[in-house]
Amino acid sequence: MLSFMFILLVTFAVLSSAAKTAWHKLDESYSFEKFVKEHNIRFKNEDDKQVRKGLFAQELQRVLNHNKKNLSWKEGMNKFSVMTASEKKVFHGRSKNVAAAAKKEGHLKHSKPMPANLNRPINGLPSSVDWRKKGIMSAVKDQGHCGSCWAFASTATIESYVALATGQLFDLSPEQIAMCAPNPNSCGGTGGCEGATAEIAFEYLASASKTDGMGHFEEFQYPYLSYSGKDMKCDVDSVLDITAPKGTIDGYVQLPTNNYTALMNAVATQGPISISVDASVWHSYEGGVFDGCNQENPDIDHAVQLVGYGEEDGKKYWLVRNSWSASFGEAGYIKIARSDDDDKNCGLDITPQDGSACDGDTASVTVCGTCGILADSAYPTGAGLV
Repeated sequence: MLSFMFILLVTFAVLSSAAKTAWHKLDESYSFEKFVKEHNIRFKNEDDKQVRKGLFAQELQRVLNHNKKNLSWKEGMNKFSVMTASEKKVFHGRSKNVAAAAKKEGHLKHSKPMPANLNRPINGLPSSVDWRKKGIMSAVKDQGHCGSCWAFASTATIESYVALATGQLFDLSPEQIAMCAPNPNSCGGTGGCEGATAEIAFEYLASASKTDGMGHFEEFQYPYLSYSGKDMKCDVDSVLDITAPKGTIDGYVQLPTNNYTALMNAVATQGPISISVDASVWHSYEGGVFDGCNQENPDIDHAVQLVGYGEEDGKKYWLVRNSWSASFGEAGYIKIARSDDDDKNCGLDITPQDGSACDGDTASVTVCGTCGILADSAYPTGAGLV
């Protein structure tokens, strides 16, 4: 597995790229050579180059055909365009709704009751919300070839709540969360680059803050070393010997599964929310309101951060921050189709062991909203500084 990750790293290394060709400038004349130059892609050998060239031709034609349909979102060519389906999957991270199963076994002790005001009718909420405009969002990050989306989504959300509580925005460490949060029941994965959930992350930090007087280090104190897909040893003791952490929380609120009203109220009144989604067909998204997920059998496989909602060209959307770098989508963000009856727009996730359940739980799960966006949502409480 490790060697495979390093091959990917070499194959798709992106150093400094030229300005990429936007979707509206793509046509049949867009060449493989120009694509390679724009994205500074390297190949293992000539055989690998020819394989990627074939994938490029197929994807370019698919993208051009999609954009001719004049749907609510546009697609483009990016670093994922010459990857196979299995290679793309590495950039997700197994993360689904497992909090209930884990709480049943006593491993998630810092869950808080949902505030009653999150049940209020949504007609009293603002027509749009964008937490990026409040100065509480750090720059979009890149998880790389490690399935640590859950750590990036939870870290970004902790950053925002610390900023809301203190007025200070810090770049906190996803590496610390990914490599140090225990996951004894293999919930949402086995931890690290093999996946987990935001609840696991919040539980770890709340417990560390209460019992050890420890908190969330900044990125420069505990840098991200797992981009290649390699799990690293948890090293908080060594880091603590030379510096002090910054952020703390005392728990988290998990919103009711598939509850549109609660999620709307939470993102409007509390702050950004860590959520889980089916991102299996997001890779070529470039702009607009995305509505292309498999709604019958969504496969919840990725954790991201919900930062608001709004409406564009008459189509309502959720505003979501991804962790595939700012080169993805709209400067690292994607707009997901939203409707006021999202909790009735449901499908059945029939592959829970592809990242959802704790070890041994194979039951199918009903998930609602476009891309299953209502399936699993949580945010931290009691944020502050050490």
